Amino acid sequence: MLRTTLLVAALAAAFPAYADADLDALRAELKEMKTAYEVRIQALEARLQAAETKTADASPKADNTAPQGETAQPASNSFNPEISLILQGGYAHLKDLPERRITGFLPDGTAGGATRGFSVDDSELVLAANIDPYFRGYFNAVLNDGTVGVEEAWFQTLALGSGLTLKGGRFRSGTGYQNEQHPHAWDFATNSLMVEALFGEGYGNDGLQLKWVAPTDLFTELGAEIGRGANFPGTDRNENGVGSYALFGHFGGDVGDSHSWRSGVSFLSTRAVERSGSLADFADVGVNTAFTGNSKTWLADFVWKWAPLGNSTVNNFKFAAELFHREENGSLSCEGGLLCGAGSPGAYQATQWGGYAQGVVQFMPRWRAGYRYDLLDPGSRDYGLNNANLPRPDYKPTRHSLMVDYSPSEFSRLRLQYTKDRASEGQDENQWYAQYIYSLGTHGAHAF
Repeated sequence: MLRTTLLVAALAAAFPAYADADLDALRAELKEMKTAYEVRIQALEARLQAAETKTADASPKADNTAPQGETAQPASNSFNPEISLILQGGYAHLKDLPERRITGFLPDGTAGGATRGFSVDDSELVLAANIDPYFRGYFNAVLNDGTVGVEEAWFQTLALGSGLTLKGGRFRSGTGYQNEQHPHAWDFATNSLMVEALFGEGYGNDGLQLKWVAPTDLFTELGAEIGRGANFPGTDRNENGVGSYALFGHFGGDVGDSHSWRSGVSFLSTRAVERSGSLADFADVGVNTAFTGNSKTWLADFVWKWAPLGNSTVNNFKFAAELFHREENGSLSCEGGLLCGAGSPGAYQATQWGGYAQGVVQFMPRWRAGYRYDLLDPGSRDYGLNNANLPRPDYKPTRHSLMVDYSPSEFSRLRLQYTKDRASEGQDENQWYAQYIYSLGTHGAHAF
């Protein structure tokens, strides 16, 4: 019993000694680790400081000194606009026709006929940049055969807030869907028959545009425009005030992860004074016309896009359709031919409609194919006193277009297109187009 008691007492006395020894060893180990980490951190800080010093020495330094009374200017690279040049051209196999009319529709004022064989289409020089935190600027010049035209030149606000955006200058109208697109962004080598009859290449204006995007889950965009109204179907009257105005609304959203859509309605009102054109009289002889009056156009558009899980790089599909209804009221005079008297006056009223539908599918990476159908209805036309001189055919112009294109990258596209053109009564034309489109430099993304 005594031996057991002495053994227990000896163990109890020895245990604290062993515990103190282990604790000291642990403290020493922690101190050693702390010292090692501090050394590594100091080494990393030294390397970082050396790298920053090297970068600063290699960068160009702005000279911030300025003569007394002058303000130092920012560095020369502080303004870096997006600059791009669009090259377009190709080959067209067409019939040798003196002109190509759209039967039942007054001409849009563009040059008649199309270039056969090889040709270079309009090249576009584009500059765009944020001017400051409050404004953005955009400039698009069209170059061809020694001529330069300003297609768009506008400023746009960036900081109005509340979903509001103001644009001023020369711009393509926001009416419809295709109208805002430049030719290099078209899905086909040629324009739709509807836009050709209504506006030519597209309706642009010098004026102001106000847009408002509503803070809703459903994309809602409302817009209004006022402008000079100098382009077809209007004319430049060289007067103060507003020559045209437009209203439009666009709505859209997503359906699941793979589908998106947009629809819209638009209205354009403009006025023409002595708007020149040409028609054929009952003897099939060309006469010159002049229209003075009001032109009003209603448009409806719809676009549906599909891409698997939103990834459009491999496969995607786009369906687009537009309808229009146009009314013109005023007077129409005609000269020339065998039947029209010199400047014979006559009231003029016309109600016309038409549209197109198209589908484009990317069936494999870089390859797309598409089909578009165009249909116009000349509707009702009343020439007043000239009803005895000018025919009013009921022929409905149509056009079928098939295309396939290959895009080696986002900056280039090659396209082949076949078109069955029946825009003119009595003319059934097979048209072939080979087209190239190249983009040099930075170019902003296109709209939906």
